[in-house]
Amino acid sequence: MKNRRIVITGIGVISPIGKSKEEFTQALSEGKSGIDKITRFDASEYSTKIAGEVKNFNPEEYIDKKKARRMDRFVQLGVAAAQSAISDSMLDLSKEDLTRIGVIVGSGIGGLKTIADECAVLLEKGPRRVSPFLVPMEIINMVGGEIAIEFNFTGVNYGVVSACASSNNAIGDSLRLLRYGDADVIITGGAESSITTVGVAGFCSARALSQRNDNPQGASRPFDKNRDGFVMSEGSGIIVLETLEHAQKRGAKIYAELCGYSATDDAYHMTAPSPDGTSASRAMKLALEDGGIPIEEVDYINAHGTSTELNDKIETSAIKKVFGERAYKIPVSSTKSMTGHLLGAAGAVELIAILMCMEKGFIHPTINYETPDPECDLDYVPNKKRDAQINCAISSSLGFGGHNAVIAVKRFKPPKAV
Repeated sequence: MKNRRIVITGIGVISPIGKSKEEFTQALSEGKSGIDKITRFDASEYSTKIAGEVKNFNPEEYIDKKKARRMDRFVQLGVAAAQSAISDSMLDLSKEDLTRIGVIVGSGIGGLKTIADECAVLLEKGPRRVSPFLVPMEIINMVGGEIAIEFNFTGVNYGVVSACASSNNAIGDSLRLLRYGDADVIITGGAESSITTVGVAGFCSARALSQRNDNPQGASRPFDKNRDGFVMSEGSGIIVLETLEHAQKRGAKIYAELCGYSATDDAYHMTAPSPDGTSASRAMKLALEDGGIPIEEVDYINAHGTSTELNDKIETSAIKKVFGERAYKIPVSSTKSMTGHLLGAAGAVELIAILMCMEKGFIHPTINYETPDPECDLDYVPNKKRDAQINCAISSSLGFGGHNAVIAVKRFKPPKAV
């Protein structure tokens, strides 16, 4: 089963720093922040007034107007990113067996705005005025369901929910199902849109968010000593995964090979990571083992890097547990320094960041890194991109509930002729 190679052939991304892979890549290269004042609602009374919103997103550019009205924003973002990924992959669906194409998309929270809006209707106008579309609009699996409906994909289809590890788990599940032979192609990734009154209020009350309201673009500062919390963001990252045999048969462009995956849990606390980082480090080790990758071959780590006090120092410790002294020689950077934290969509967007850096020959920076933290002492590629060839990388996502999900990718090398 593990001998079946799985490759990435399509990319779709809608994020606070770009609504296409080209815009996204340019922003990564420039170290551009997508964080600004919240415009989706009046946040004047909130302790945090900033977020990473997707600017100028019009769902009707991607989706029929009537259909779009019956989708929560997180579903709209996911469907739009899927359209971009499928277009980018150059899949000719008229020639494909659609029963062999699946969809697995993760989200940490789902249709929170729909829930909040309809709860207000219930309280103000009574139960008979609640929308009949409440349930299908709010549920997390509807991203995959709507993508399947849009393209008539009748293969494996479900949603994944593991907080901020959701899209890495979705991608990892897709890898294993493709290896097992359950599909030829799987559309996978994550989508999230929880910048809502109740979503922001909840994270504010948990004291998880940065309160650097006077400097939005400088608020997300992973691994910096003066970090004060993460910045909530929205968006979607979707990739097209295929078996190598299927991709080569149709002459597809291959971005990279997805070769390793692992998931563990801290079993420690509902929101805080385990202080020793043991389960997070074990997830990294198992992902490398799954991909048959010696630690000497890893030349870049895309960190979870949330800009919270506990995550950044514990993740640094976990990296050291895996790589030992070599940890100091591996560039580590956090996409969240620019995008903010896309919660359940973060892992997929960060994988796309790796793929674009791999293609363009640079490592994107961790911006806003100004004051070193003695407990965070690795090479975080501070503030400016670094020209480099990435041949093998890992990406970590850690979520509330103790979830750890790690994926490994490497530059594609065609199989040797026999």
